Amino acid sequence: MTSSTLAAPHKINRPNLVAVGTIVWLSSELMFFAALFAMYFTTRAVQGPAIWLEKTEILNIPFAALNTTVLVLSSVTCQFGVFAAERFQAKRTGSLLNIKTWGMREWFSLTFLMGAFFIAGQIYEYAHLVIEGVTLSSDAYGSVFYMTTGFHGLHVTGGLIAFLIVMVRVSKARRFTHNQATTAIVVSYYWHFVDVVWIALFSAIYLIK
Repeated sequence: MTSSTLAAPHKINRPNLVAVGTIVWLSSELMFFAALFAMYFTTRAVQGPAIWLEKTEILNIPFAALNTTVLVLSSVTCQFGVFAAERFQAKRTGSLLNIKTWGMREWFSLTFLMGAFFIAGQIYEYAHLVIEGVTLSSDAYGSVFYMTTGFHGLHVTGGLIAFLIVMVRVSKARRFTHNQATTAIVVSYYWHFVDVVWIALFSAIYLIK
């Protein structure tokens, strides 16, 4: 074995059993959201497009677009955290203002804040809609709106909890291990999934009138 072989950086081989298991689980989640989409469009077809057009006029689309942009960009910051995890860099090696030196914890922390901003924005939107008379029990539109966006919000919240668990485990560990890197990668799979689902939901609920 040559010295160059010994000096070669350790690589994470993907996919592994944990990653494959996560992908299978996300496939079942995809079926769940497919059922929600089917419910949404079926209810819309039964109620009629005129009612949907009236209800969507209440939605604050510019604000929802801003909230969506933040969530989509959080996938980018999440992926930078994965890149740091793959090179086994748990934390920054320089100034906090120098993002080139950031490690997984800094990128995941930023992703967490962006996801929390999205949830806060969703709560704000719910409060606005309730004032406008759109509630879960007000009519069919309110029911499907809150069910589809609400279940997605719960999934986003689950992702935020996963980020916290990863960051706490890394901060308490003496060194960054292969298992911790794999966990970070698996969490990123889930986060990218909820982001893609929201893009589809945003298009269906806010843009298709």
